[in-house]
Amino acid sequence: MRIPRIYTASPLSEGALAELDENAAQHVGRVLRMQSGQQLRLFNGDGHDYPATITETGKKRVEVRVDAPEANHTESPLQITLGQTLSRGDRMDYAVQKAVEMGVTCIVPLTTEHCEVKLKGDRESKRLRHWQSVAVSAAEQCGRARVPEILPVMTVEQWLEHSRNCDLRLVLHHRTAQSLAAMDKPQHIALMIGPEGGLSASEIALAEQDGFLPVALGPRVLRTETAPVAATALCQWLWGDIG
Repeated sequence: MRIPRIYTASPLSEGALAELDENAAQHVGRVLRMQSGQQLRLFNGDGHDYPATITETGKKRVEVRVDAPEANHTESPLQITLGQTLSRGDRMDYAVQKAVEMGVTCIVPLTTEHCEVKLKGDRESKRLRHWQSVAVSAAEQCGRARVPEILPVMTVEQWLEHSRNCDLRLVLHHRTAQSLAAMDKPQHIALMIGPEGGLSASEIALAEQDGFLPVALGPRVLRTETAPVAATALCQWLWGDIG
């Protein structure tokens, strides 16, 4: 049986007895139906994996004994901050899940001119918690020891200011012939992805004026949830840890 990888926000240290946080305990106890004596691999975002043995299980409580931490080498040397315009249905879930699998460092939901999704107040908070949960599940599945943070929804102007610490900033759209292969190797990339209807001409112009470079991923128009997968895969192949 494959040993499950479980994310927990709880502190982890060798030899300690640790009680899993509520979400992790529910997944281990109710979903996986694991029992005392069974093995887990835990991670809490500090970059390590922690083998552990379950010592006690209950409906709402799971306790484990933590073994020595092990180095996890799944993080790419390339940092990618993804600015992903909000989309309807499960498209945003898909974009978040696949971006985590492709090694992004941080995900920023964006609201743009052609964006059809409007989030405010409690609805925004609920969706952010949901997307963070999607990111956790994706990190568990793909073997990462760090979970990308899902930041609050930003406007284009806020996104431009937020991304200014990146040494390469790219706005994706199909109305340019510039490709990634011609660019120098960066350490930290900002990727700006538009909605299903695309970024407006004024938004592209604003991004370019702020230092973003326009880039196309080929002759075909990609869906909003496909573009981040293709872009991050290419970036990791050119400058990261794929290939």
